[in-house]
Amino acid sequence: MWRDAALVAGKDLRIEARSRVALSQVAPFGAVALVLFAFALGPDRTLMAKGAPGLFWVAVLFSTVLAVQRSVAVESADGARDGLRLSGIDPAGLFLGKGAAVALQLVVLEALLAAGVLLLYGARVEVPWLIAVSCVLGTVGLAATGTLYGALSAGLRVRETLLPFLFLPIAAPVLLAGTRIWQAAMAGGTPSDGTVWLRLLVVFDAVYVALGVVVYGPIQEAA
Repeated sequence: MWRDAALVAGKDLRIEARSRVALSQVAPFGAVALVLFAFALGPDRTLMAKGAPGLFWVAVLFSTVLAVQRSVAVESADGARDGLRLSGIDPAGLFLGKGAAVALQLVVLEALLAAGVLLLYGARVEVPWLIAVSCVLGTVGLAATGTLYGALSAGLRVRETLLPFLFLPIAAPVLLAGTRIWQAAMAGGTPSDGTVWLRLLVVFDAVYVALGVVVYGPIQEAA
């Protein structure tokens, strides 16, 4: 399973490295979203700093939809999905590999968006490690749910519009917990203020990674 996951992740990352879709479309989309949020909030730096945690995660969620749609599109072209079915790759490895490729792209994106939040919104982080851990855990959850629901919508003609409808409500716990953790890190209070929400992210990640490993194969067969 782990060998198959590494093969699939390497394949997807090589495709992205050659096409540069994540660099030329997904990352600029996230940056533009942050700029538009800044315009919507106006010149009040205090208000912008207060809204920075939630706006960061909203931009990440929207960018995740684009990254997952790209991951699905890679398998939809030229019968690639059928080729993977016939290749003998473990479905659990396929899920983990595609999720890992999406997660690595999101980690780079989140680093860029975090820098944008600090520069544009004037946000000040007092407990940096809380931010780092929340981004890692949030990325795992978003990549797992995105990959799972991307597979659910892959065989449908309306997958471009169905995927956000399926994914965004399910990803709400990541938005909530991530925002609360950012707020705790910016407030500079005791770390326990944020670690409570970290536990929620850990549970969310465990549930959706386990669910994806179990049901990804049947979903692929039905798609």
